[in-house]
Amino acid sequence: MPIIKVIIPAYNEEDSIAKVIQDIPTIVQEVIVVSNNSTDQTEHHAKQAGATVLIESQKGYGYACLKGMDYITNQKQKPDIIVFLDGDYSDYPEELTKIVAPILEHDIDFVIGARTKKLRESGSMTPQQIFGNWLATSLMKLFFGAKFTDLGPFRAIKYNKLLALNMVDKTYGWTVEMQLKALKQKLSYTEVPVNYRNRIGVSKVSGTVKGSIFAGIKILSWIFKYSFKK
Repeated sequence: MPIIKVIIPAYNEEDSIAKVIQDIPTIVQEVIVVSNNSTDQTEHHAKQAGATVLIESQKGYGYACLKGMDYITNQKQKPDIIVFLDGDYSDYPEELTKIVAPILEHDIDFVIGARTKKLRESGSMTPQQIFGNWLATSLMKLFFGAKFTDLGPFRAIKYNKLLALNMVDKTYGWTVEMQLKALKQKLSYTEVPVNYRNRIGVSKVSGTVKGSIFAGIKILSWIFKYSFKK
């Protein structure tokens, strides 16, 4: 039986985090919630729901993901697959089985949960998110011949392949960095259409103009940096 672990970066998600954890299928061995400087009851609710809770005081999505990876690196028994999932209940955690299926059944290295239009709840993605996704994936197609249609946060990757990517982004560029490095290292990848609903609470990125601008700049800078790398 493959060992699957889930990393959930969470910043003030006290109203949603237990729902997320409870809906994760039982094929997962450990759910790791990384509280990214939360000031509410996120950590308490995550522990109560059965997750391992880590604290990352440096604010940033990438910081939280790297903290989770560091924790796993220090464990004796290493996982086969890592799944990344948001803590706001916008993803459907029960669809994790769909996300890992291409890895388990077809030996694919990397899978993105694609938030396709027909499966998205109205208003679940802001216009700037939709445009940013389209622009980033179009540029990746142009520069690298990529077939990605989304930068979706719900994703699975073989643990050894994830380590080999040598992830470094600390903030908004984490998802696109992973996709770009997967392309550079010629990992096999695919997308699986997933449902997406309105999140519980306000987005820390797309919910603010500043967050949207910074995320956009970070994503584009990663793409252009990699397009000129040999």
